[in-house]
Amino acid sequence: MISLYDVSVWYQTANRPVLSQINLSIDEGELVLVAGRTGSGKSTLLGTVNALVPRFTGGRREGRVELDGHDISQAAPRELADRIGYVGQDPAAGFVTDTVESELAFTMEQLGTAPALMRARVEETLDLLGIADLRGRALSTLSGGQQQRVAIGAVLTAQPRVLLLDEPTSALDPVAAEDVIALLSRLVHDLGITVVAAEHRMERVVEHADAVLLVEAGTVRYGDPRELLATSPVVPPLVDLGRRSGWHPLPLTVRDGRRAARTEREQLSSSPLPGPASSGPGLDATGIVVRYGSTVAVAGVDLHAPAGQVTALMGRNGSGKSSLLWAVHGAGPRQGGTVTVAGAPPGPIALVPQSASDLLFWASVGEELAQAEQEAGAEPGSCSDLLDRFAPGIDRDQHPRDLSIGQQLALVLALQLARRAEVVLLDEPTRGLDYAGKHELTRVLRGLAEEGRVVVVATHDVEFVAQTCQQVVVMAEAEVVSAGPTRQLLPGSALLATQVAKVYAPVPLLTVAEVLEARGRR
Repeated sequence: MISLYDVSVWYQTANRPVLSQINLSIDEGELVLVAGRTGSGKSTLLGTVNALVPRFTGGRREGRVELDGHDISQAAPRELADRIGYVGQDPAAGFVTDTVESELAFTMEQLGTAPALMRARVEETLDLLGIADLRGRALSTLSGGQQQRVAIGAVLTAQPRVLLLDEPTSALDPVAAEDVIALLSRLVHDLGITVVAAEHRMERVVEHADAVLLVEAGTVRYGDPRELLATSPVVPPLVDLGRRSGWHPLPLTVRDGRRAARTEREQLSSSPLPGPASSGPGLDATGIVVRYGSTVAVAGVDLHAPAGQVTALMGRNGSGKSSLLWAVHGAGPRQGGTVTVAGAPPGPIALVPQSASDLLFWASVGEELAQAEQEAGAEPGSCSDLLDRFAPGIDRDQHPRDLSIGQQLALVLALQLARRAEVVLLDEPTRGLDYAGKHELTRVLRGLAEEGRVVVVATHDVEFVAQTCQQVVVMAEAEVVSAGPTRQLLPGSALLATQVAKVYAPVPLLTVAEVLEARGRR
């Protein structure tokens, strides 16, 4: 259905092609997971299929792209809107109207669809996506999962044969992510739509995928998920566990993992486990209140984040996590409450926001790095070294706005962490980062904590929390509903448990490293 023949893509400042001599064919009615390191070219590959690359990105493309045997290499994206739908990494950035219903109708209006047919398609899409109750809602009031479904619906009303999605679940809580993945699976199985999704949170998608498309070093490998993941440099925790354990076939689902670990689970049940880290002085936010008009985003919340630990702030989309972080930082609204660090007014606080590009101002990556080092009084090259740990290979002459979302995040992380603030707040810092980048971020944040700094991470990434954070604070409906050591809260939660925790339950193991350690003790 989709075929690429000798496709190569260069960007203006790059000294080598992002994609080189790609030959690929994807069948109709398949769910394809696009995987690869941060900055490997996944977004470029998606944009190549629907002609966004190079028309809206600059650069140069060679080769031929076909859809159902017809050459679409020279077609404009607008000419493909009724055949290839595209949802970017930030769905809200693609909205052009104010309400759900008008957004669903917009594409059809541009295509000149008859009013009666337009009305029928809007109703069908509302029912298909389960968002009929949202039809009159303002887009700005929707949660992340709701916005994602509306963005998908906005392209589905044109009835495309192909749906391309870039990081569809990376900013969603576990429940919203499951809803979106279930929707994609339904589109594939019930409507025969071909879905191609690039996703760093592979554990959420791989069990539903018919094939994996692995992008690495400008080339691609395409095939059966188990075959490709057996040698892939990026794999979800469950597959990593299977490879280290020698399990055949490789487990793609928790059920597969539990069956493979049945005997070992019984043997490890009595293994001693490390206890929770001790608490101590740190950041104390007391009685924090944040309101936006009549909407209460944070309702008198108390947050204690000990120095020397990494604290996770979790909860569904819209629960108040970001509002709490901004209020603690001081740049966001706060109608009540106080913030102290070790009993005194706080010094400099670093904040990495969800929209990392908001903190990028210079014309090149190199200028951003140099400016951050100068402002922080850091040793020349130290910020650059930090960036290479998160996302290696970024061209220092490249404009920051031309980076992928994950690369922009890696850059902002390097810029902010170089400032050596006593309090570091991070809002969804793993969005767009591959597993290797997350491991490096874990090392950096734990290093900051060991230096006695306060580190708070708002995230939906339970796998990252398990390997990084010593305590978890869970929010819901603008309030804190639970708090405690990571080891106590995550294993027993149906929504927050990691893949490893689900495989070994009721043994409270959270990560692959903990399983290997428990085996060593045994």
